[in-house]
Amino acid sequence: MNTGPTPYAEPWLRGTYAEVPAAGRAVLHALDLALDDLSKWTEGLTDAEVHSEPLGLTSVAFHLRHIACSTDRLLSYAEGKQLSSEKLTSLKAELSAGDETLAELLAEVEASFSNAAERVRVLATANFDTMRGVGRKQLPTSIGGALIHVADHTQRHVGQVVTTAKVLKALRG
Repeated sequence: MNTGPTPYAEPWLRGTYAEVPAAGRAVLHALDLALDDLSKWTEGLTDAEVHSEPLGLTSVAFHLRHIACSTDRLLSYAEGKQLSSEKLTSLKAELSAGDETLAELLAEVEASFSNAAERVRVLATANFDTMRGVGRKQLPTSIGGALIHVADHTQRHVGQVVTTAKVLKALRG
């Protein structure tokens, strides 16, 4: 049996992040899987396609911006912080159509995940039951709940990117 990392296996089967406690490792693996899937399914899309809304679907560009920014926001809540005015401005800007290239958008996601990896490593050693508040209303969650939502929320939007990318490619002809 091969026990070394396999480049073709999903991230959770690659033997990575062994030094990170299990729940944090799962979040990191989810982010790695997201990058793998985003790269795979957006390959070959034009920048115009990335910004289009085929059949009324939300654009790939929106989902990529949202993945990058929401990861940062969710980790801020896990850390017990509220959103800065800069992060609130960023939140509003996600909805605006931009002119970023696919390469720029993917680089933004990758940079966000790189930053997230260090934060997840720290949070993975915390007591996951420690309560945290989300948003202005301070809706209740915990460090563990916020961390798991980083993975869940990211994968949800990756699924939207995959669906939209498939529709775009099918509409070509």
